[in-house]
Amino acid sequence: MPISYDIPEVLDRREGPHGEVVLRRHGELLQIIANGCFLMDTSDGRSERLLMDVALDALDGRPEPRVLIGGLGVGFSLAHAAADPRWGRITVVERETAVIDWHRHGPLSALSAPALADPRTEILEMDLVAYVNETSNTYDALCLDIDNGPDWTVTEGNDGLYSASGLASCARVLRPGGVLAVWSAQPSPEFEGSLRNAGFQGVRTEEVPVARGVPDVVHLGVRPG
Repeated sequence: MPISYDIPEVLDRREGPHGEVVLRRHGELLQIIANGCFLMDTSDGRSERLLMDVALDALDGRPEPRVLIGGLGVGFSLAHAAADPRWGRITVVERETAVIDWHRHGPLSALSAPALADPRTEILEMDLVAYVNETSNTYDALCLDIDNGPDWTVTEGNDGLYSASGLASCARVLRPGGVLAVWSAQPSPEFEGSLRNAGFQGVRTEEVPVARGVPDVVHLGVRPG
């Protein structure tokens, strides 16, 4: 009997200023590939939902907190934030035109259409590193889902976000007592140390339980104030 292989179907391929981004379908899953490296898919979303939940919980009931989400991805973080009426303004910074298009007009709209229609939602097409360095806006929470985390960046330049200067910029856009939550594909004790060295308090790491292998995690720190 011949063996049947499930080959991913490329739905869109774009060449952008930061390299190639691809949206493909693999069975029932949608996947985003950047420069040949797998970034994320629609298989789970638990860690992205955890990213938003731990940030909100750490704000201790602050009314209508404003959140800045770094990276649109497949839309899990945005959709989860928009489904929670406790959040105030929800701003997403995404630098890839293709990713925004896939959500507004493409297959990923199935996940994000209600969130994009929410009047609290704002999508900014620009680089997050540049945004936190330049903006005068401030937020109660900054939730980062950029690349694969502080120890494994796919796109050149993103590693600067996790450096001392990058964390200083993140702290600058946070209001006193504001929360920085960072998604990572693996735990990073070194990054915990970087957060403490940058002046963040209450640093901790939340893990998503997995049956085997390395868990996705969320690193958390609070700006003093």
